[in-house]
Amino acid sequence: MNRILIVEDEERIASFIEKGLRAGGFTTTVVGDGDAAYEYALTGGFDLVILDIGLPGRDGFTVLRELREARVTVPVIVLTARDSVRDTVAGLEGGADDWMTKPFRFEELLARVRLRLRTAVGAPEVTMLRGGDLTLDLRTRRARAGERTVDLTAREFVLLELFLRHPGQVLSREQILSHVWGYDFDPGSNIVDVYVRSLRKKLGAQSVETVRGMGYRLPG
Repeated sequence: MNRILIVEDEERIASFIEKGLRAGGFTTTVVGDGDAAYEYALTGGFDLVILDIGLPGRDGFTVLRELREARVTVPVIVLTARDSVRDTVAGLEGGADDWMTKPFRFEELLARVRLRLRTAVGAPEVTMLRGGDLTLDLRTRRARAGERTVDLTAREFVLLELFLRHPGQVLSREQILSHVWGYDFDPGSNIVDVYVRSLRKKLGAQSVETVRGMGYRLPG
């Protein structure tokens, strides 16, 4: 199980990232300042670091520079509100493996995390997800239900991918909202129910089960 260090001083964003990564099967540790980030990352106990730039204590640029000077090679994804070309170049030249700007969508962050972890260990890329008679090709972005090819919108694709990566697991509406729609989602929205109905219409009425009072799941 991969261990990820989340360095973020805004509690709401840190909690959002942590919940999403744990739902994806990762072990997480959260710290809120640059000094703690440096000390934790220096231990070598993590497989990847998600690093904010604007931090109390050492800023993210300093943490990154000092880690690389100490020959710590852990992959680092910078996640920051800074979006200037100058900052991006400085981060990448300073040793960051990737750079993302806020606001962000969790599925993009998750994809980048998986990519960096695969690259670090040379693991083969998973390109096909299957569950029952459902198949999802992550490269061509095509879905199949039995022998039928099914056209999905971008959000329907991400929602089906989430279900296929957690077969048999009940996913709450909050989990689905945060993963598919991001950390600025409206918890009172019924958008999840709307999209689940859309998937059922395209994939079959039994493709997604309702677990009353809890959420939805793909039959295991």
